[in-house]
Parts: sequence; C-alpha cells; structure tokens
Amino acid sequence: MKIEANTPQEYINNMPDDRKQVMNKLRKTILDNLPKGYEETLSYGMIGYVVPHSIYPNGYHCNPKLPLPFINIASQKNFIAVYHMGLYASQKLLHWFVQEYPKHCSTKLDMGKSCIRFKKIDQIPFELIEELTKKVSVEEWVKTYEENFKKK
Repeated sequence: MKIEANTPQEYINNMPDDRKQVMNKLRKTILDNLPKGYEETLSYGMIGYVVPHSIYPNGYHCNPKLPLPFINIASQKNFIAVYHMGLYASQKLLHWFVQEYPKHCSTKLDMGKSCIRFKKIDQIPFELIEELTKKVSVEEWVKTYEENFKKK
C-alpha cells in the first residue's frame, strides 16, 4: 500500500479511515518515548525515526545520502508494520522482545528480520512498543550499526 505524503501527519491523513486512529496512537507512542537525538521523517515511503546526518554524517551504508534508519511504521495492505532495525542487529534485544511479546499480546508474534506485523490492529501491544522504543539510545544504535553493518 503506497501512501503519497510529504509529512508524517499527511501520511496518516491519506490512509484509510480504519487505520488513522491506530497509526496516530502508534506514532504518538514512539514520539513520546523516542530517546533524544532521533528525528521523525518520511523514509522509504513510511514514517521513519532516524539518526540525522548532524549526529551521524556517514548516513546509511546502502545510500549515504539518507540518514541512518532506526524505526519505521507503515500501514501495509493487510497489516500495520513496525520495522525496528535494532531487533535485526541485536540478538539480545530480539530475545528480550520475543520473550516479552506474549506478556502483552494474545496473538502469535508475526515477525520478519526487523518487521513486526500486526494483522489485528485492535491488538497492537502499545506498552511493549513503548518499552522497545526506549531501549536503544542514538549512541547505542550507531555503535550496534557500525559493529553489524558497516563494511570494514
């Protein structure tokens, strides 16, 4: 599902009505708990939370003109997705999340490498997303990113 937008709020305003309230709540949950230094933007056609070039001038190794991505949220055709690069890069963080998920949600965890898919949008575990968002500072993410993705 491609949503045309120039700002995060416009992204939400242009999605189907049944998704707007949930995406607004998800966005607010992340913004209220995002460690200092990350910035909200549109990236990869989604709402993104990135390490800006002012903090990490090297940018993303796949395209250094882009800031370093950390979290993205998107309304996809059949689900709402949270993409968290920390889950992909840190086995410790991934293990924590997988262990915590059943404590917050009765549905089965539907997850890819960094993508958490929520097909039942009325069962998104916002408190868990809040905890996950708080867990990785900008400094910790840059260090983890460089250890796992940066070519040596």
